[in-house]
Amino acid sequence: MIRLRSTLSLFLLIPLLAACGDRPTMELDAEAAVDGMIPAPANVEAPPSNAETSDSGLAWIVIRPGDGDRFPTEQDMVRVHYTGWQTDGTMFDSSVVRGEPAEFPAGALIPGWVEGLQLMTAGEIRRFWIPAELAYGDPASRPGAPAGMLVFDVQLIEIL
Repeated sequence: MIRLRSTLSLFLLIPLLAACGDRPTMELDAEAAVDGMIPAPANVEAPPSNAETSDSGLAWIVIRPGDGDRFPTEQDMVRVHYTGWQTDGTMFDSSVVRGEPAEFPAGALIPGWVEGLQLMTAGEIRRFWIPAELAYGDPASRPGAPAGMLVFDVQLIEIL
């Protein structure tokens, strides 16, 4: 059964991720958060020069390689840990802070997540820079949703 948190349901199953520098928050205790917020990575404003970029504009770095040989498809359910920030460093969502991984259909997320998840194997952690057009687009069309480029640390725990 899909469990929808109020934040996720509000944003129609938004997948969001986390990190501190190049050490992903998934490997930190939620207690490392200050007032329920995980500090943004140092490179939150823009992808670093070593980031890979797809034709769509999605950029990423692999923080920790996975150990699987299967990649999720849009039809798969996935279990992930994540934290998401805006480029000003504001954290807007984190399964790490909640202390519970999220589960959702890989194809029912914002386009940047759908594309990015399909590049990952189980156990892998990536940081994604998702351009606005692959996230929530025009802020006027999605009041309350995070705006502009979004940055996520995502750990693909497993393909269900």
